Amino acid sequence: MTESYIRDDLSPLQQSVLRSSSILLQREFDGTFGAETIERFLYSSYDDFALRVSNDTYLTTFAERFARERLNALARVEGHSEDHRPTVLFLCTHNAGRSQMALGFFRALAGDRAVAWSGGSEPGAEVNPAAVAAMAEVGIDISGEFPKPWTDEVVRAADVVVTMGCGDACPVFPGKRYEDWTLEDPNGLGVDSVRPIRDEVRGRVEVLLLELGVTVG
Repeated sequence: MTESYIRDDLSPLQQSVLRSSSILLQREFDGTFGAETIERFLYSSYDDFALRVSNDTYLTTFAERFARERLNALARVEGHSEDHRPTVLFLCTHNAGRSQMALGFFRALAGDRAVAWSGGSEPGAEVNPAAVAAMAEVGIDISGEFPKPWTDEVVRAADVVVTMGCGDACPVFPGKRYEDWTLEDPNGLGVDSVRPIRDEVRGRVEVLLLELGVTVG
């Protein structure tokens, strides 16, 4: 790592794990981004999750995954990516329920024919357990997902931004396609009450994929 990213506030173990993540990302994005950019994204992602995630294992894993997502988005924005698949960003307030269910359905139905991300204006600490349970009932596992914020590069890279209840806090970029889905917030609801929300989310995702010309698998 470069000297500027040696941090006194992190333990030797945390530094070691992040160093390994940085090396991996540098290999993946070799020729696209330099080490400084990659480390900046990795550490800023780590700092965001450190505010909400206490488990060091999850913290470093989430940071690496989110940094990779952000770097892929930046590559698209800056014209360094040859991946021209339709890309959708699902946004809600806590990125814990509605947007996570939409992400799960989109990935399950679209497969590798399209790309989807999700984010929140005020990310929570974990994905809503009732949403996880409701999705498991239809064979989709979102237990490995995590609430995360939206970032400029991710919004700019998306072809469609779907908002669900984040109101004025949702980012607006001129010329981008936006859809606002009015859906009940599953926060605090049990599985029985989440099921109808889940089913409505699925229907909306299916329509969106049809509009994007993505074959549902």
